[in-house]
Amino acid sequence: MKNLTKFFGLAVIAMPMVSSCSQKVEPVPTKSGLDPQKFVAEINGKKTGLYTLTNANGMEVCLTNLGGRIVSIMVPDRNGELKDVVLGFDNVLQYANMDENGNVGLGKTPSDFGACIGRYANRIGQGKFTLDGVEYDLPKNNFGHCLHGGPTGWQYQVYDAEMSDDSTSVTMSITSPDGDNGFPGTVKANCTYTLTDDNELVISYNATTDKPTIINMTNHSYFNLSGDPTNAITEDSLVIFSKQMTPVDQTYMTTGEIRDIEPGSPFDFLPKRDEAPHMFQVGAQIDAEDEQIKNGNGYDHNWVLLPTPEGASKLDLPACILMSPKSGIVLVVKTTEPGVQCYSGNFLDGTAIGKKGIAYQQRTGICLETQKYPDTPNKPEWPSCTLRPGEEYESITVFQFITDNQRPSDKK
Repeated sequence: MKNLTKFFGLAVIAMPMVSSCSQKVEPVPTKSGLDPQKFVAEINGKKTGLYTLTNANGMEVCLTNLGGRIVSIMVPDRNGELKDVVLGFDNVLQYANMDENGNVGLGKTPSDFGACIGRYANRIGQGKFTLDGVEYDLPKNNFGHCLHGGPTGWQYQVYDAEMSDDSTSVTMSITSPDGDNGFPGTVKANCTYTLTDDNELVISYNATTDKPTIINMTNHSYFNLSGDPTNAITEDSLVIFSKQMTPVDQTYMTTGEIRDIEPGSPFDFLPKRDEAPHMFQVGAQIDAEDEQIKNGNGYDHNWVLLPTPEGASKLDLPACILMSPKSGIVLVVKTTEPGVQCYSGNFLDGTAIGKKGIAYQQRTGICLETQKYPDTPNKPEWPSCTLRPGEEYESITVFQFITDNQRPSDKK
């Protein structure tokens, strides 16, 4: 596997200037080929649009305020050619997933591509949790559990979008009323995307509440670093800095155990101390005769990230690293969260027709969702997801893009 000594220990660097493209009377297609006019609509009584960030290196990130979603990310490959490295659609109505009555999120092809997920990313067992002695019932939209905040979670809501005065970032804001999908408290949440000249997309989450509630936000981008979604992600290489994972049952719900990962097992993506840093092929054991692989239909599990060394910031060290051998594009993920859900696109089946008319087949995208552990509200011994009045929920995730022929010291 590709030697990654030069990629370890990357640090977050200050965020320089970024420019933004706003809506025009005659929209100009983005570098990724998106037509901004196809993202102009009125959904749930609110207007949607496309927001574009660029940096000094020519990198481009396009977002829509429907679901606070990342629509495209154009980054240079090892030869300097720009590639779009996330799955998604080329119009806002496909993201909306409306049923025959126009109800957003209730159609036949659910979509979480690129979304800012809330209130609670991942699954809550049996759609129930108890907080301060009160039991709350949530919608059961995934094998008897509540997934990603319910069937009309934040991925199907229209955020208010505001570009910063200096056009360095866009902030997506949402107010979720008390009782929204069964969750308590009126929550005001922000998700700010900032693109830096170090080819970092920094995602900052903040939220407050007027009564005790739970919250766990993440981004649900499906990455295909080859830049060609007809390629499977099974040939990509991966490192996850973890020695433990949370097993799941046949309904994809965590069992409550934190299990040590056996060296050499399908879940071992951690380089050994006595070896040169290297990566592991995603598909090497994705169909192994392993109970957890069968339960997850591949990878759909939470890895417990290693604790941060004393004196270091969580954002000083990577949580995981993904690389495409075809393009040479490397994604370094850093986060303040305790876990990362790695989902290998097991349920993609060709029914979703994405950008440029490409049908997304099984395992043509991989998600690296930084978050609290699944079903944390029912596991008081795990890192808490409770938010109370007067407190502020804060979380940061960094997606940094480099290449396999680039050193961290290289300057653009």
